[in-house]
Amino acid sequence: MRVLVVGSGGREHALAWKIAQSPRLEELHAAPGNPGIAELGSCHPVRAEDGDGVLALARALRIDLVVVGPEGPLVAGLADRLRRGGVPVFGPSAAGARIEGSKAFAKDVLERAGVPTARALPVARPPCVVKADGLATGKGVFVCFDDDELQTALAEVQALGTRFHIEELLEGEELSVFAICDGRRALPLAAARDFKRASDGDAGPNTGGMGAFSPVPGSPLLDRLVAEIHRPVLAELAARDAPFSGLLYAGLMLTADGPRVLEFNCRFGDPEAQAVLPLISSDLLPVLAEAAAGDLGPSPIDLSQDTSVTVVVAAKDYPASGDTGSRITGIQEATRLGALVFHAGTAARNHTLVTSGGRILGVTGLGPDLAAARELAYAAVEQISFAGARYRRDIGG
Repeated sequence: MRVLVVGSGGREHALAWKIAQSPRLEELHAAPGNPGIAELGSCHPVRAEDGDGVLALARALRIDLVVVGPEGPLVAGLADRLRRGGVPVFGPSAAGARIEGSKAFAKDVLERAGVPTARALPVARPPCVVKADGLATGKGVFVCFDDDELQTALAEVQALGTRFHIEELLEGEELSVFAICDGRRALPLAAARDFKRASDGDAGPNTGGMGAFSPVPGSPLLDRLVAEIHRPVLAELAARDAPFSGLLYAGLMLTADGPRVLEFNCRFGDPEAQAVLPLISSDLLPVLAEAAAGDLGPSPIDLSQDTSVTVVVAAKDYPASGDTGSRITGIQEATRLGALVFHAGTAARNHTLVTSGGRILGVTGLGPDLAAARELAYAAVEQISFAGARYRRDIGG
């Protein structure tokens, strides 16, 4: 199969890395890709948001399957454009992607599907959660415990220029549950826990994600969660003529009263993908192709018994700003230790690898348990250097 991965971040590098292992792969391409993906296949200077450009590239390369990584192009209708052009694609339609693109739409779907979620509040009063209604690259959620935090959140969410809503603050442990869907059926992957805050101890502003680990000890059975949460949502979306084909990601809070949905996303999480995909021991490519064709097979996805820990190495001022042009060293030393290093915000300039973003690299360690995976991940992170590099030291701790 000829495969085109759309996107340029760590999630897309992890997808390309996993797809490259398939014996069914003939050619691997990316648009636009990154220097890490370029080591696995061919990268093309076509932006993920350029639907016509992606379609033209897919046709020129005689692509058999397009795998779309980021949410923005999906919400904007990239999968629809490709399907109308006769190109198979793993990723939901714009109608299905509204499950992430609009918090209000997602709330309505959950209520009608009978899936428990956080209760909407008519008045902004702490403790509460303020959520931007549209896409905000993982930075549109504000947890408010007092009036000062609430006023700051309201100012920041209004600055995003989108509608917002207020909901109750749920207490418990968070869990991310991923399922590959074909519009009717859902195959679960390993669950993960991510770390959104910028600094140790869950301090600082929300980010796109500073790390993750998988699986999560003591979490409910995945089959049960998918049956109670993903499948009713799939049925409700299908009833609205918006069948969901792609990766459906449920962000959950495990409360004393059971799991509650915090949000749904229409794509792999980032950096959760860098933790979850290395745990898949079976061939992922045919499963993605079956989902794209609307006909998932009955076999489950095989998972290894390992544990993974992913640590994000970010720019000094992330999430306020990124870094561009700083030389990166130590990746080869990190990989020699046995870690996986996924490029998230890098570029190649004059044959030198440099920074080009906020989250620069995702470093994943695998081991027989959480402690071993964590030890490897942090040993590898310590080998990597660029000006202002920083990372949380409590991922998986």
